[in-house]
Amino acid sequence: MNHYFHSIRIDPEKCDGRMKCMRACPTQAIRVRNGTASIIEEKCIDCGECLTVCPSGAIVPLTDPVGELSKFHYTVAIPSPALYAQFGRQILPNEILAGLKELGFNDTVDLAFLCGEVSFAIQEHLREYKGPKPIISNVCPTVVRLIQVKYPSLVDHISPLDIPRELAAREIKKEKAKEHGLREEEIGAFYITPCPVKMVSIRQPAEKEKSYLDGAISISDIYGPLLSAISGGAKHKADYRESLESICILGIGWAIVGGICRTLRLRNSLAVSGLTEILEVFHDIERGKMRHIDFIEAYSCWQGCVGGSLTVENRYVSYNKILKLIETLEFEEIKACPDIREVRKRYAKKYFFRSGVLEPRPLKPLDTDLASAIQKRKQKQDIYESLPKIDCGACGSPTCLTFAEDVVIGEAKLSDCLVQVARASIERPGQPAGSSRSKIVELKPPGPKAKSKKADRRKR
Repeated sequence: MNHYFHSIRIDPEKCDGRMKCMRACPTQAIRVRNGTASIIEEKCIDCGECLTVCPSGAIVPLTDPVGELSKFHYTVAIPSPALYAQFGRQILPNEILAGLKELGFNDTVDLAFLCGEVSFAIQEHLREYKGPKPIISNVCPTVVRLIQVKYPSLVDHISPLDIPRELAAREIKKEKAKEHGLREEEIGAFYITPCPVKMVSIRQPAEKEKSYLDGAISISDIYGPLLSAISGGAKHKADYRESLESICILGIGWAIVGGICRTLRLRNSLAVSGLTEILEVFHDIERGKMRHIDFIEAYSCWQGCVGGSLTVENRYVSYNKILKLIETLEFEEIKACPDIREVRKRYAKKYFFRSGVLEPRPLKPLDTDLASAIQKRKQKQDIYESLPKIDCGACGSPTCLTFAEDVVIGEAKLSDCLVQVARASIERPGQPAGSSRSKIVELKPPGPKAKSKKADRRKR
């Protein structure tokens, strides 16, 4: 099995086994054993749901400290457009980019402009595309990994275009290396990220061997120093109209769900955020219900990147700021957009396409031997049929089916099912509860009589 890098870790000293993380995980990658949670690495997609719900702060995001900048001769900050939504409405992107230079970066890249170029490239791709629909955006690494792990049949639906942050890092390194006589390895490109999963896409890209980015610094880590730099940077203040004219309306919308579809005016598209809703949509795609849709813009975080777990501002306030900024640009008829003719030329030369191929992520088999794997699959089904099927999670596995699998592979014991143990002690009085694993598995779920009693109680 491959080794997977993850952007979160569980601190066993802080974990008290409350199981909220286990229940929140969309890929059933968390188990709780002996009062401590653990992650099954090949199933984890780094969505951060566990980080959000953990009541004890035991799940820690992993990003790069600002001190990593000292390793490079020249450093460039590439902020997510979500960073622009973390400050008051009067603070526009040019001031934020200037503030990043005050913090020690040699240069900055306004990613919104490159997002605008990729928006035009998406438009071109939709115009000529003849493959399976809908095309699913790849801007959110969690969505890509969710498809690889849980919906492998949809891998071919993922957009083949590279993501703006990678294109930006690739181009800025070439440009600055030539300008300053440096090697590209001496130039550090750092993404200012709203969520920990971007670190995974840098350390272990899903579609290629190596990222052009050298690290990710969380918005929450840099926010305080950046706010001070902006507040003290009166010399960087420009005329409000002039500042607006520097904003690419196509790119600024990438910070929020629906931003790409809205600014491109895609009629036959769908925008969805939040893993619960995404799971529902992907189920429908698998069933063939979404073939009439051309493009799906999907973000694992609610409201889009502005809802990332490493942001500072309230997600709804952030969403509203970006939305109002787009409305202002539309009202003022400001169109600081890339030249679509140049984008078309580069699109024809495959400039925007990613270099690698996305493939489903293999999960650990029940056994490496095929005959043993088939036998264990049958054992798993037999055990599952004996379980109560209420998915209570008290055993430390998220569902009865995953518990049955954990028993088969030796990661859990049948006596871990508290419902079965309690039922055994009732049905076999005088026998110690959980004393016989074989007897526990022989127990059957409540028969029709018991079910009818339960139904009667519901009616009453």
